[in-house]
Amino acid sequence: MATLKDVAREAGLTVGTVSRILNNRGYISSNAREKVEEAMKKLNYRPNEVARSLHGKSTNTIGLIVPHIKHPYFAETISNLENQAYKKGYKILLCNSQSIREKEKEYIDICTGNRAAGLILCSGTVDTKMFEQVEIPVITMERFLDNGTACVECDNKQGGELAAQKLIACGCKNLLHIGTIGTVHMPADMRTEGFREVCQRQGIVFVELSTEEEQYNNMEYDELLESVLRKYPKTDGMFLSSDVMAAQALQICRKLGISVPDQMKIIGFDDVNIASLTTPQLTTIHQPVKEMAEIAVNLLHDAASGKLVPKRTVLPVRLIERETT
Repeated sequence: MATLKDVAREAGLTVGTVSRILNNRGYISSNAREKVEEAMKKLNYRPNEVARSLHGKSTNTIGLIVPHIKHPYFAETISNLENQAYKKGYKILLCNSQSIREKEKEYIDICTGNRAAGLILCSGTVDTKMFEQVEIPVITMERFLDNGTACVECDNKQGGELAAQKLIACGCKNLLHIGTIGTVHMPADMRTEGFREVCQRQGIVFVELSTEEEQYNNMEYDELLESVLRKYPKTDGMFLSSDVMAAQALQICRKLGISVPDQMKIIGFDDVNIASLTTPQLTTIHQPVKEMAEIAVNLLHDAASGKLVPKRTVLPVRLIERETT
C-alpha cells in the first residue's frame, strides 16, 4: 500500500509539500498539484477520507452527534441515517456525546476542522452558541435551532393527543403521563401538551411527571415508576414518552401484581423494536424515523450544494395498537 512518502518521491516533492497540498494549506502551484494528483493516481494512493480534498472542497463525510448509542431509538436513528447517507455517497462519522458539553464541543471541532460536508445533530443538550461560527450545514432531528440550517421533527403534539384519546376510548378514568427531562426544553415536550389538552377537554383526571437527566442517560426508570404507581394506585392508563420507559412500566406492573391490559392500559412512544418484543406487546406512537432520516440527509446534501432548504419539516405520527391496550 502506497504511503505519503511514496507519493512525494514519485512527484519529486517533499513530504511536507504533499501534505500541504492534501490539506490545502498555503499557496500551492498548479504544477505541484498536478504532479501530486498524477502520482496518487499512478500509485493508487487514497488519502484519509476525512482529510481535506485537493481542491479545498468538503469531504464526503457527515458528522452525526447523538447522546446515546445503546438507546433503541438512537440505534434505529443511526442505522437509518447511515443507510440514507450511503445512498447519497456519504460516510458517517459517529460521535457519541453522552450529553457531555466538552465532548460535544470537541466533536464539532473535529467535524468542522476536517471539512465534513455537514453535521446532523440528535442531541438536545448541545449549546446553541457552539454553532454560531460553524460554516457547514447543521441539520437537527427532534430539536429546532435558530442558528441551525434545518430541522426535522415528528408531530409530537399529535402523538400526545392520540395517546390520550386511545386511553380514554379504552375506558380509562385516571391517567398518568411521564414525559421527557424536566430541565431541558425539547420538541418532545409537546407530547405532554397534546396529552394534557385532550384530558382537560374531556374532563379526565390525570397526573403528569417529568424525568431526570440521570434516568434518561442510564435508561433506568424502575424506581420512579414503582414509586409513582404506589402513590397513585387508582391509575388505570399510562402514556410514557418512550418505549424503553413503557417496557419498564410493564415490568413494574407485573411486580406490583397489576394486570396489563385488564387493570392497566399502557402506551409508549417511538415504535422501536422493543415495542414488539415485550409480553404483552406495546401499543405505541409510531415515529417515522426512516422518513425523518431520509429527509435529514437530503436537506444536508441540498444545503451543502448551495440550495435553499426549508427551515422546519414536521412529519405526522400514528398510533400502533398492540396488546397493552
